[in-house]
This record gives sequence, C-alpha cells and structure tokens, in this order.
Amino acid sequence: MEKDALHDLLEMAEGPALIAYAAEREMAVEETEWHSHVRGQFFYVEQGLVVTRTDRGTYLLPPHRAGWMPPGLMHTVSISGLTRAWGVFIAPDTAKGLPDYACVVGVDDVFRAVVKRAATWAPDAPMTPERERLLAVLLDEIRHAPVEPMHLPMPTDRRLRRVAMAMVEHPEDTRSIDDWAAWAGLSVRTLTRLFREETQCSVAQWRQTARLTRALERLAEGEPVATIADSLGYATPSAFVAMFRKAFGDTPGRYLSRQAAAV
Repeated sequence: MEKDALHDLLEMAEGPALIAYAAEREMAVEETEWHSHVRGQFFYVEQGLVVTRTDRGTYLLPPHRAGWMPPGLMHTVSISGLTRAWGVFIAPDTAKGLPDYACVVGVDDVFRAVVKRAATWAPDAPMTPERERLLAVLLDEIRHAPVEPMHLPMPTDRRLRRVAMAMVEHPEDTRSIDDWAAWAGLSVRTLTRLFREETQCSVAQWRQTARLTRALERLAEGEPVATIADSLGYATPSAFVAMFRKAFGDTPGRYLSRQAAAV
C-alpha cells in the first residue's frame, strides 16, 4: 500500500480494528510537530530510542518497550539513531478499556509475536476470525503489561513549568535549588513543595531524570560518554557513569546494546 493511502487509513475510525506495520530508519534526533491520531497507537521499539512528549511530560522508549498513546492525545515523537520498530494502530471503539493516558509498558514474547504477525497483514484487509482471536490476545497483553517508570512528568504551575523547561533545555546548568527558586520568584519551600505535589518527584530527582532522558538520546546517537557527561554538567565522566549505573543497573556504554539483545 502506498504511504499516503496508509496514512489515510490510519486516520479513519472505521476499517480494520487493528493495523500494524514495521518501520526501520536511521536519523538524527528530529522531533515531529505536535499532532494526534484518530486511533490509539502502540509503538513497539526493538532497536534504537524513541522519545514521545505530551503536555504531561516526556516518555522514553528504549528497546523492548512499547509506548501507548490513546486516541486524540496531542504528542510529538523524536527518533534517535538506527531504529527498528512496529507501529500498532487500534480503532477507537476497540481501544475502549485501554488506558486513557500515555504510558510506557514492558512487553513479553507473546506481545512481540502477535505484533510481528499483525504487521504482515494487509492494512486494508478485513479482520478474519483468526485475526480477531489474535487481536483479543494482544489486547489482553496490553491490559496486563507492566507500566514502567520511563516518564518525566511536567508540572502544570506556570512558574514551575518555567523552571522545568529551563532544566530540560539547559541540562548542563548546575544552579542550586535556592538559585532556581530565586530565579522563579518563589521561596525554596514553595518550590520544593509544589514540585513534589505536581510531579511526585523532588526537584533534584526531576533534574536527574531530565538529564538521564537527554543522556539516552545522545547515547542512541553514538556520542562518546565523556562528551555526554560534559554536556550534562557532570564534573567528570566517572560521576556521570556512576549516576547512570545507579539508575539503569549498567554502564552507559553497555545499556542500549544490552537492551537490544534482551530478546
């Protein structure tokens, strides 16, 4: 099927309950414009790194994770490095009962097998009884998949959001919490209290997660660890490696390769 025809089909509520396709591409980090889909979307990543953003924050998809985007939710997508992934679009009526919020979930062998089988179906082919049964299995897998903490929540308070955006745009900025509070026109107590209320994270935890998000994107692009550490404001590469190992249980140099070999 031609690309334009496939796009039109993906944006129709009618038609097959499930449309899946494989995608492989290599590109530098490039973020799409804000957009939404009529259908719910699962994006399963087998190699590379995909980052999606909504007004509620940033979601990381390293290898062997799937990101769920419910129908109609505005979002952006960026892809880093060589990426092999599967897109799964689910009709709105079929998506009822699935989460009404974006999330990242872990996937198992059954999920992978069903998605890869569905990607061989012609997008405009009718759903046969056999395909309906596989769809039911896939929906069960989605409902019971473990939600993973790969989410950087974005505060909604205007003053806090200004601080958060500055931390995202300038991860090398090493200002103290006192300095950030003064810059935002808040007391330290108000800044820390509101930040935890809105994100369930301390300011320090949130900033570290923001740095980890950027670190994963740069690792997927093939940047050296020393360059990444310097760009994120770490005094030494070893300090960055220690932080990364604590968060992900492995060194930066091995993390993505280990994830890609996890099947």
